[in-house]
Amino acid sequence: MNRTIRTAVCAVAVAVAGLALGLISCSEAVDQVDKAVDETYEVTYEVTGKNVDSIDFHGGGGKAMEPKIESVSKPKLPWTKTVTLRGIMPAAVMPVAADPEGAQVACKITYKGKVLEEQSADGLAAAGGCIAESPITG
Repeated sequence: MNRTIRTAVCAVAVAVAGLALGLISCSEAVDQVDKAVDETYEVTYEVTGKNVDSIDFHGGGGKAMEPKIESVSKPKLPWTKTVTLRGIMPAAVMPVAADPEGAQVACKITYKGKVLEEQSADGLAAAGGCIAESPITG
């Protein structure tokens, strides 16, 4: 019976030691992510096209992995907006257009003069989305 108790106690001790080492590794990873999240970067969104009804975009609010979506209805084109984002938050802009004659949308995301993402779409209803990975992560 004593041998069984000792074996169980040893197994629990090994499990606790493994958990503690795992938590230390996780803690270090969380610290690295937190450091990256504290950095900011600035991007410029550009939208062009015809009859764009709305534009949704990450404006910098919210959490890095749950950004707050901001919207503009009936924007004057061409539309540009410069925003400051945090850490691993992706840059994203999504214009939407609908026109029986043929809708057209194009979007572009730039960072320090470099194009991170560029897309276009056309048709009866068009939604052109540009999503770019944070330059801080790469």
